[in-house]
Amino acid sequence: MALLAAIGLTLSACGGGGDDDSDSGSSSTDAVITARTTEPQNPLVPQATNEVGGGNVIDLLYAGLITYKDDGSQELEVADSITSDDNQLWTVKLKDWTFSDGTPVTAKSFVDAWNYGALSTNAQNASYFYYPIKGYEAVQEENPTVKTMEGLKVVDDKTFTIELNQPESDFPLRLGYSAYYPLPESAFADIKAYGEAPVGNGPYKLDAWEHNKELRLVPNEEYDGARKAQNGGVTFVVYTDTDAAYTDVQAGNLDVLDTVPDSALQTFQDDDSVQAITAPGSVLGAFQFPSDLPGFTGEAGKLRRQALSMALNREELTEKLFFGTRTPASDFSAPPMPGWTDEIPGNEVLEFNADEAKKRWAEAEAIEPWGNKKLLIATNTDGAGNKASVDAMSNQIKNALGIDAEPKYYATFDEFLDDRDNNKTGALFRAGWQPDYPSISNYLGPIYGTGAASNDGNYSNPEFDAALAKAAGATSDEDRYQDFVDAQAILMEDMPGLPMWYTDGTGAAATGVENVKFNWQGVPIYQNITK
Repeated sequence: MALLAAIGLTLSACGGGGDDDSDSGSSSTDAVITARTTEPQNPLVPQATNEVGGGNVIDLLYAGLITYKDDGSQELEVADSITSDDNQLWTVKLKDWTFSDGTPVTAKSFVDAWNYGALSTNAQNASYFYYPIKGYEAVQEENPTVKTMEGLKVVDDKTFTIELNQPESDFPLRLGYSAYYPLPESAFADIKAYGEAPVGNGPYKLDAWEHNKELRLVPNEEYDGARKAQNGGVTFVVYTDTDAAYTDVQAGNLDVLDTVPDSALQTFQDDDSVQAITAPGSVLGAFQFPSDLPGFTGEAGKLRRQALSMALNREELTEKLFFGTRTPASDFSAPPMPGWTDEIPGNEVLEFNADEAKKRWAEAEAIEPWGNKKLLIATNTDGAGNKASVDAMSNQIKNALGIDAEPKYYATFDEFLDDRDNNKTGALFRAGWQPDYPSISNYLGPIYGTGAASNDGNYSNPEFDAALAKAAGATSDEDRYQDFVDAQAILMEDMPGLPMWYTDGTGAAATGVENVKFNWQGVPIYQNITK
């Protein structure tokens, strides 16, 4: 039997601190922790959320079948067992568990939530994550005749089965991601209204959400899992200016800041008014091309995408803008992931080479002249490093290729996301990626798989999709990792996006705040923080 157990499947560490929440070294207190966030893009429904502002809150409101420890290893949470004889038909048995309103978490709570998330007419951002399940294609049709996936079956209140399209030995690894969280039956009466006042099953519950101001979370007395709150609650304060958030940490008006602004990167580790936090990072900083961006389609477009990549001096950008807190990217994933390698065929396209960039741009000109077009690079400015990096990228492209390149700014993350998700940026756009579960697959499929949830550039290549499918069905880690290399080699040729850098976790805490550590995603472990 294949069994995902608390002591079994362990991945390479990439966060700070211990791997068990019970080792925080601090007793519970009644103090409420304040932390910086951005305004969530959507109502707080797990299946609708694929951005950090909503995601960090949802991860505290809900509990999945498994949970990820600080270092990315896993342990069972709501699941009592997840087993399979063939890695294709999985049986899930649940522990006794309740939602924050006291109603039971049942097999139906998971099956109904996943079916809701997968159905095309519900237009949920996380729908792509159900693609391995048998029947996913049928519910993804434009006008589906069936509403539920064939591969999900409720056996009894505490048991359900998951049949996949093909054997996937690492399928349970992703079951701690928010797309796989359960929903109570009450959610489906009015899902939008539910998202404003969700009923979760995690360590916290939502007390109030004042839009564009704050989200107040309080401990969930019904929760009895591995992530028990060690504080009196977490209040996420919405900031549109990271500098203002850093100033508030210095003054003791904000407890935790999950990212350091450009202005403080050079000095924050020596700033006596804050506690500096650093950790190896799994976040990939990148930019994506809309597939229909004028001048970047067809063979000429591919050459131009390659030229832009080689016109960018990543070493200079990371050194001068981020003072060693970011590392130039050499692939489309990140070093902490199991099986990572920088030996990807074609990845010389990520190295600065002004002469080769000019050559490829000239080859594109011979096919389709650029004319008087302007290249826009879109980003939100309420995140650390975004404005400075886009300014610098624009200048590097101008200098190397002699074309008109300039930033396109959005004041807030949710405004940027709305245009990005609806293909309205008309620009090369920022597309940083914080992994959802610890696998290279999570960096490739959701962003570049045909029709994937976060494939906002609408890239599609059947050869790439086939390489990902081959990796999913691999029977050994060695084969799977090689399949990832093959898939990335295709991306190096097509360059649908520009991997730029791996971002270390950097943050700050006010003096007097204790137990502030980052997990494998580069996110503060909020439930452990005390003061």
